[in-house]
Amino acid sequence: MIIVRSPLRITLGGGGTDLPSYYRKHTGYLISAAIDKYVYIAINPTFTDDALLKYSKYERVQSVNEIEHRIIQACMDETDTPAHGIEICSMADIPSGTGLGSSSSFTAALLKCLYAYHNQPISTRFLAESAVKIELEKLGEPIGKQDQYIAAFGGVTEFEFLPDERVEVAPLGVSKETLYELEDCLMLFFTGYSRSASNILREQDEKSQKEDTDMIQNLHFVKELGLKSKAALEAGNLTEFGELMNVHWEYKRRRSGNMSNNNIDEWHNIALKNGAVGGKLIGAGGGGFLMFLAKDRVKLRRAMTAEGLQEVRFRFDFEGTKVMIQ
Repeated sequence: MIIVRSPLRITLGGGGTDLPSYYRKHTGYLISAAIDKYVYIAINPTFTDDALLKYSKYERVQSVNEIEHRIIQACMDETDTPAHGIEICSMADIPSGTGLGSSSSFTAALLKCLYAYHNQPISTRFLAESAVKIELEKLGEPIGKQDQYIAAFGGVTEFEFLPDERVEVAPLGVSKETLYELEDCLMLFFTGYSRSASNILREQDEKSQKEDTDMIQNLHFVKELGLKSKAALEAGNLTEFGELMNVHWEYKRRRSGNMSNNNIDEWHNIALKNGAVGGKLIGAGGGGFLMFLAKDRVKLRRAMTAEGLQEVRFRFDFEGTKVMIQ
């Protein structure tokens, strides 16, 4: 049996500038952090003449073309994996559709597992590029490149998305002391909502393609916020970083009417009155996880718990997508 895990992620700055409709003309910049919540893929050789697929559904097929799960079908096709003598199972620490990049983590984990199944070692960059190819090119999802790259590389990482499709990757120049403090101060709370990132991002993508002035100016500003977040974090100024999270959220909300709702806005306001320096919704928007930088963790935890929100504690992951058992 082969088991691979791939981390989920939180965005620390510049979110939305990794969509092709923006970076191909203007260059994108983004800071992302992998966390110790994972998607797991296990592959087990069998003695059957079909493929057994277990995820939120159960499939038994005899050809790749029969597979209903679009990512599994695309990954098996990409790796020339026939649908016989194989069992593929997936599990996750966090449900999908919650803004932590689970679809791309699933794709990265499955590709890594399939290549290991074929005894083919691959580089981290090749894995990221292959996951992008699956989701953006083969499946035509209106999403960006952040999730595939941070799932593959892990760490607290800055990415520059260049118009010629190259992606510059570098660990953020943050001290170990600041990283520890950042881990302690960042808090995630599940709103209880799930949503389709594709539907929300499609609106941004279409406006960017049409060079909608408001959208492009919004993303320009968000990119500058990402660079300011980098400077704040590298200087160890977490208070400034937390305040920038609020500005990020305000500009993110302007990109789509589906980005937020009354409950999310109210929870954000309650958090700011109860120990949070700043915060925003993680992912494309519409639900999922609220993330705050807390100056009083106990007070914030009590306030959010009283609102019925569940906290998910985490640490950063610095290993990226990796084979656990082979």
